Amino acid sequence: MKSILGIGNALTDILAVLPDDSFLEEYHLPKGSMQHVDMETGDKIWSALKTLGVRYVAGRSAANTITCTSIFGMPSSFIGKIGDDELGLLFKSDQEQYGVKSLLLKSEHSSGRSMVFVSGANAERTFAVYLGAALDLVPEDLKPEYFEGHDYFHIEGYLVQNQALIRRAVEMAHEAGCLISIDMASYNVVESNNAFLHDIVDKYVDIVFANETESRAFTKIDDPVEALREISKHCKIAIVKVGKDGSWVRSGEEEYFIPAWPAESVDATGAGDTYAAGFLYGHSLGMPLKVCGEVGSIIAAKVVEVIGTKIDIPRWRDAKKEIRELITANGGIVEQ
Repeated sequence: MKSILGIGNALTDILAVLPDDSFLEEYHLPKGSMQHVDMETGDKIWSALKTLGVRYVAGRSAANTITCTSIFGMPSSFIGKIGDDELGLLFKSDQEQYGVKSLLLKSEHSSGRSMVFVSGANAERTFAVYLGAALDLVPEDLKPEYFEGHDYFHIEGYLVQNQALIRRAVEMAHEAGCLISIDMASYNVVESNNAFLHDIVDKYVDIVFANETESRAFTKIDDPVEALREISKHCKIAIVKVGKDGSWVRSGEEEYFIPAWPAESVDATGAGDTYAAGFLYGHSLGMPLKVCGEVGSIIAAKVVEVIGTKIDIPRWRDAKKEIRELITANGGIVEQ
């Protein structure tokens, strides 16, 4: 089985259901917004949340993808930075629970967290994000041995703002012979780092995952299919996800539309991360481009049926059965 290494922000999601908006008002968090907070505010909010009864989920973009590839059976590792604290230990133990080899460095700052507040009749979400230790990951932290022996290297787009770190990472991954993929993660990150992204995609990246807004920001093209075709000129494989409608995949002149797999959607959080995991898993088995997209679609459909980014055991069981049938129907073998 081919192996994969990911790099990203080591953040823990802290989910709290609020009876009303008074907590949001106390900490000046506009309902439905995403606010970045400093360490003092982040620690205050977390301390106050502990009394409310919260749910902790270690994750974020690349970590979610790497957790899924590990569950698929790919040897999976993750590079990130945490604090020497309770949340850091939780993040590490969560990854180890799913079989991920954690290459987690320590920072003097508190571990990063994304505090998610669910409130109101329509369960609207408000975010307060403290990146903390995750921001302290620097080029000097990376070592060639982290990359050696891995077949794939997956980058979380949120890290692109740390351009020196990402450039060093892709150089090391390239030297180690890794196939490099990137999930663009956020259209505003793409907009503010467009020239840099074009440079590393042209020089190092083999597989690009983007949604409609990210593809538009990268290419300046509104139509997602035309944006897909433009992205594919810069890499080996381009994927543009179009939400509940499905996704488009292209490599060279080969292009397919992948319909969304049937699902009872309750929360789209993590759909893109799991899609990337499924696509890369299919690719690692040597599946055709269309089948890789279909594997991504199957597993993404499972995560939208749950709250948060962790798929439950029954849905994982169903997904693996559906994926096994798809792969064997296309002449592949699922390694156990």
